[in-house]
Amino acid sequence: MDQLTQSMYDLIVTTSTQLASDVAEAIAFGKTKEESGSRAAAAMSTVARNIIMAKDLTGPICQDTGMPTFYIHTPVNYDQLQLRKAIEQALIRATENGKLRPNAVDSITGKNSGNNLGAGAPVIHFEQWEHDEIEVKLILKGGGCENKSTQYSLPNEFPALGKAGRNLDGIRKAILHAVFAAQGQGCSSGFIGVGVGGDRTSSYDLAKQQLFRKLDDKNPDTDLAKMEDYILDAANQLDIGPMGFGGSQTLLGCKIASYHRLPASFFVSVAYNCWAFRRLGIVLDTGSGDIKKWLYRDKEVAIEGEGIKITGKEKVLTTPLSEDQVRDLKVGDIVLLNGDMFTGRDAMHGYLIENDAPVDLNGSVIYHCGPIVIKEDGKWSIKAAGPTTSIREEPYQADVIEKFKIRGVIGKGGMGQKTLDGLKKTGAVYLHAIGGAAQYYGDTIKTVKDVYMLEEFGVPEAMWHMWVENFPVIVTMDSHGNSLHDDVLKKSKKNLEAFAGKVF
Repeated sequence: MDQLTQSMYDLIVTTSTQLASDVAEAIAFGKTKEESGSRAAAAMSTVARNIIMAKDLTGPICQDTGMPTFYIHTPVNYDQLQLRKAIEQALIRATENGKLRPNAVDSITGKNSGNNLGAGAPVIHFEQWEHDEIEVKLILKGGGCENKSTQYSLPNEFPALGKAGRNLDGIRKAILHAVFAAQGQGCSSGFIGVGVGGDRTSSYDLAKQQLFRKLDDKNPDTDLAKMEDYILDAANQLDIGPMGFGGSQTLLGCKIASYHRLPASFFVSVAYNCWAFRRLGIVLDTGSGDIKKWLYRDKEVAIEGEGIKITGKEKVLTTPLSEDQVRDLKVGDIVLLNGDMFTGRDAMHGYLIENDAPVDLNGSVIYHCGPIVIKEDGKWSIKAAGPTTSIREEPYQADVIEKFKIRGVIGKGGMGQKTLDGLKKTGAVYLHAIGGAAQYYGDTIKTVKDVYMLEEFGVPEAMWHMWVENFPVIVTMDSHGNSLHDDVLKKSKKNLEAFAGKVF
């Protein structure tokens, strides 16, 4: 491997496994703001523990390593094709080594390329500049938080906030609504970049570019500087909190910029990023391809966390589960799961609606997870295995639970009324894992016993049969019709109403 490719590989691996200094500092500070003993505090402690584990193990912080997106500055006349080739070779190697999940899926055939390359993948933005060195910035933004990114056209009218015009106050309402709508599904505590103006494409790209700003910088536009501070303060009064459990730390960063626009268009685009905010950069020597300097890694940040605290009061359960065991669980219970567990995401749920399961699922627990798995010495090895956003399975989940008598569903962000009704009808429970904590949960997976539909669906969407020990989760939807997610949604909407009056 030549030096340029090696430098790209080092950037990719480090971005996947270590957080930038400013991001780690924001998380460490946010952790101190949550009430001791609360679900929010447990979530932040788990996040912190996962950050430590990922760095120590050089393992992916989160199993969803997203669509690798590069923003690159090169000198005039530099061979950009050479750099693209180096990036592609580095991505292939990083995927083979379990530092990235194979995430490039053909939108028409559903076939996973297996190496993170494909039409439009990776995303690379090149721009020339006057300097004689190369700057490469990379963001790994997972699908869960990408799905909570959004774009509004003003004027508009927002529930709880009212009419939003084409002015600073309308921008304010659009951003607050985006934060409210994300709830815990984007793995809060989160970070947002906002793009105002432009056209539909440039507005969202501007929003994503704001995620490359350092969290402690000062916006040169005084109006937008005030807006950034205001949004952080207001969002953290909504009581959405980490993972949507309620709490004071809903947002940890907000950056806003604007473009000129057409007279007929006024877009406000919000790029939402989860707490696993993976962005780093390097400066390269144009001749050798060596890394001259790292960006966003200016200091070491002390961070501590033990995960979900085990007190002895947890419900310890071994699969398969009975209906009586599940009916005994209530929202707020902490459960330690042992035994067989099966992953199942979008493709698998769609398949199960129309087909028999490849294995007996009676009494089983389905984990909404697309793990990073590689083969080592002839055996499957889990490299990262945190939960994916569950709401995508809402059209299927209740029917799958009833059809196969599944007793538990593990995911993040909660699910809707159809699933809640299904839990009550069949006798099942929704168990919330801490989003992004891929090393923390991966450590509880002791064996991969089998895999089903791998060739058809690819690594993230296949059904992995795993054996787990003391897998910690929190009941957030029970078989009696109770949902923590509904409670937080109602409370945060009420809090949102307090911000309806004009501010800017």
